[in-house]
Amino acid sequence: MSSDLWDGPLDDQPAMPATPADPDAERILAATAMARPDIVDELAVAGFDPADFTEDRYRWVWHAVEELRASFRDGEIRYIAVDRQLQAWRADGRMGSVPLTQDQLAELYGHAQLGSADWYAERIAKKAIAARLAAHGHSSILRARSAAFDPDQDVAAAQFELDGVVRAEQQGETILVGELLGDVLERAITPPTNEDRIPTGFIDLDSLLCGGFAPGQLVVVGARPAMGKTTIGLGFARAAAIGNGIPTLFESLEMGNAELGNSIVAAEAQVALHHIKQGIVCEDDRAVQRMAQAAAKIKPAPLHINDNATLTMPGLRSRVRNLTRTAGLRLVVVDYLQLMQAPKAESRQVAVSELSRQLKLLAKEFGITVVVLAQLNRGPEQRQEKKPVVSDLRESGAIEQDADIVILLHREDAYEKESPRAGEADLIVGKHRGGPTAIITCAFQGHFARFVDMAVP
Repeated sequence: MSSDLWDGPLDDQPAMPATPADPDAERILAATAMARPDIVDELAVAGFDPADFTEDRYRWVWHAVEELRASFRDGEIRYIAVDRQLQAWRADGRMGSVPLTQDQLAELYGHAQLGSADWYAERIAKKAIAARLAAHGHSSILRARSAAFDPDQDVAAAQFELDGVVRAEQQGETILVGELLGDVLERAITPPTNEDRIPTGFIDLDSLLCGGFAPGQLVVVGARPAMGKTTIGLGFARAAAIGNGIPTLFESLEMGNAELGNSIVAAEAQVALHHIKQGIVCEDDRAVQRMAQAAAKIKPAPLHINDNATLTMPGLRSRVRNLTRTAGLRLVVVDYLQLMQAPKAESRQVAVSELSRQLKLLAKEFGITVVVLAQLNRGPEQRQEKKPVVSDLRESGAIEQDADIVILLHREDAYEKESPRAGEADLIVGKHRGGPTAIITCAFQGHFARFVDMAVP
């Protein structure tokens, strides 16, 4: 570990703990591989990684059996053949020395346990996890004791490293396509219950999306400034958390908590937003009663709000991981993409591309829906037809590619005040992976800070 993270005397650095290991299990598994070479393939399918061997000599034996496996399809691989393979690798420069002599290989061969290979492999894998966890803990101690400790950066970095310990155990296994057929046929004849879907708050949009947003999806909502990006994003969050009790996180990089609170109450109570801001809601008006009723709905809602204007991906990932574990988080809304702190890259486009990719991976890894608001370029304003298209997304290439759903928000009255469609808005579903696209018309009630279905008063 680099001493750059430590500001005290070098002699006072906390010692790196001994690496957790099980040399007996490693010895037996290496011996069993020689006696029964087919376990190399069996354990590989089960996810065993020979990198989990802590002793090089046993790891080299394992690799030698892998190399010789094709020539010994049945029966054992004698230690003499393993020795020849190791000597050949040494001659080729792949090994600095032969870890085991021929006599030691002969002695090792006698430790084989033919019926317990998977049990010993599991012991080795557990020790490997413990070793990674111990290394993470040591690194975290050094970070915490450093004079340059930064809570925002170092805690997020430590969390990312800890997630690496877990992710190493979640690589997934391959399956044959035939194993998928039963589920496919069952789904084809069984109407969906939509239990895993997140309602959007719009009847026609939910219908188009087979019940709403799905776990693992990245949904991009694009619009020009002042079209109502925050309002629509907050609407999705309200529909999920307040309307359906779905744990939701709203990440605001532009509006503060007070502004968001005003908008949520205005939308739920149908009270003019500007009246709330100016403090002129009349006490004898029914508006006060509606606000009280709305407050009763809002208070218990599992809607988590964070107004951090310097949001980073490590910070977001850390918060999502925590809320997934403690609150059962299912929906994240980010307002908005281009304001997030992007990683260093050769260009802004590359940086934003990396952000969109990480957001998609976040949705997939935690099994949640991520809705990210994004700003469109000036394309719509430069065309006679003002309706936006997917390619109008700023730095659009990777965003469009990573998104499962792209919804473009458009209001004609934003460009033409006397438009016959004043008060209407279009939700243009320009991309829908695995489903149809369409234009959903809804009503924009700006004074209530909300979009609603056309039939809603």
